[in-house]
Amino acid sequence: MLKRLISSVREFKKPVILTLIFIIGEAVIETLIPFITANLVNKIKANAAIGEVMKIGVVLALLAVLSLLFGAVAGFTSAKASTGFARNLRSDIFRKIQGFSFQNIDKFSSASLVTRLTTDITNVQMSFMMIIRIAVRSPLMLIFAAVMAYIMGGALAAAFVIVIPFLIVGLALIGKFAMPAFKRVFKKYDKLNESVEENVRGMRVVKGFSREEHEKNKFAAASESICKDFTTAERIVALNTPLMQICMYFNMAFILYIGAKLAITGDSIDVGQISAMLSYGVQILMSLMMISMIYVMITMSAESAKRICEVLKEESVMKLADELVYEVKDGSVVFSNVNFKYSENAERFSLSDIDIRIESGMTVGIIGGTGSSKSSLVQLIPRLYDATEGTVTVGGVDVRDYDLDTLRGSVAMVLQKNLLFAGTIKENLRWGNAEASDEEIIHACKLAQAHDFVMSFPDGYDSHIEQGGTNVSGGQKQRLCIARALLKKPKILILDDSTSAVDTKTDALIRAGFKEYIPETTKIIIAQRISSVQEADMIIVMENGHIADFGSHDELLARCGIYREVYDQQTNGGDKE
Repeated sequence: MLKRLISSVREFKKPVILTLIFIIGEAVIETLIPFITANLVNKIKANAAIGEVMKIGVVLALLAVLSLLFGAVAGFTSAKASTGFARNLRSDIFRKIQGFSFQNIDKFSSASLVTRLTTDITNVQMSFMMIIRIAVRSPLMLIFAAVMAYIMGGALAAAFVIVIPFLIVGLALIGKFAMPAFKRVFKKYDKLNESVEENVRGMRVVKGFSREEHEKNKFAAASESICKDFTTAERIVALNTPLMQICMYFNMAFILYIGAKLAITGDSIDVGQISAMLSYGVQILMSLMMISMIYVMITMSAESAKRICEVLKEESVMKLADELVYEVKDGSVVFSNVNFKYSENAERFSLSDIDIRIESGMTVGIIGGTGSSKSSLVQLIPRLYDATEGTVTVGGVDVRDYDLDTLRGSVAMVLQKNLLFAGTIKENLRWGNAEASDEEIIHACKLAQAHDFVMSFPDGYDSHIEQGGTNVSGGQKQRLCIARALLKKPKILILDDSTSAVDTKTDALIRAGFKEYIPETTKIIIAQRISSVQEADMIIVMENGHIADFGSHDELLARCGIYREVYDQQTNGGDKE
């Protein structure tokens, strides 16, 4: 896990190394200052010449300036290294997610991915900065100060033998009891983000059912749970301060008492030694406290690092062939003995025994009840998922042998859940073709029956679309998404129930536009209305993941009971009622 994270440092290795160098220099200087201060105190006590005292004072001043300079540079380089590391890590995760198949994405909720890209990376970033700065400085200060205290202190060094084990045990117990609470918090962040995401996405539903109070209570419960765990952990961690103060005051009292006693009895000890021992005592105890804080922070971040690495180590289930095909010859599609399930652990197949051939340029309709796996069928064509068994070929080539960009560049899908991005209408439409001219955009919108309502906006095609397309209706959103797909000029166009929000007249005009604009494109239309598919060259009837029957409208009316029942319900049902 550590190796995987460190690989994101990359071009920021130099600031990391510089930080370590300056931190070591700062630690050495900090431990020299009490030693020289002790010498200065002894010189003053011995009534040394003012020139000699001034020389030592100048050395102390230079060391203080150097310590300040080293610390400032280390702070700058550590900040640069940690922010750069976080930037690279965030970029690595985002790139990894972009390479996931739908099957990979299904393993992580969107709220969880957002938490990993934000809160978790921030925690790891803070730990990284503490590691390269404080986690290096504190142990060095502890070692250097302990050595100097032993050299200078003699009997006074016994204070540390008493205090340090007591402090280490206390800090270890604090960390042990605080960590479980910190670990629980990060798991609850996902639930909090999920609550926010659902509320924002479903704001109209929430308000339509007057469920604002319910959503407020749900969010408050998630926030309160996080608050309780953080409060519990912080209360335990707050014991660091009184524990540190007890040890520090004991250390000072011990050194002053023993030092004074030795001085009175005439033993070889002086005021400078006592002063240095007090300083080294503070340095040692402060180093131990900082080490404990680093331990707490790193333990907190370990859970975040684990969650980040879960994304980084996730490999796309879609394996590319050794020799890829970079051209789709035509829009023919063949399903051969295809079985498919979304998870290896699923008890049954979502699609079973699929054998069908679609010739290039055909218009194919797919109908079936809810849950009959219509969408699952078409998602195998652009390889959003891979068939569990059997093969799917496009243009005579197995989809697994294509370069993914090539395959998906030749297949345009307008999904059930139409999505528009924040930006102008033109910017959204150019997702289909970044080089599309204004004339091509207008022509595609006319074919999709979107031009008239676009021109009704004050800014026309430069009108702004809110995130998710919330400022346009469902039917308008569908028509813009169809226009976007038409601009792609694909070899295969898939409409996954994408005209459900438009009236039958507009639906018919859109289908007429397909014949004019993309006659050679294979058109696959998933629909609930018979009228949307009855003119298709072939209609596929789906039932429980199987192909119940296929053929023309007249053929299915004559022999397929499922199709005839749906037709009767939609054409004569209203009269019978």
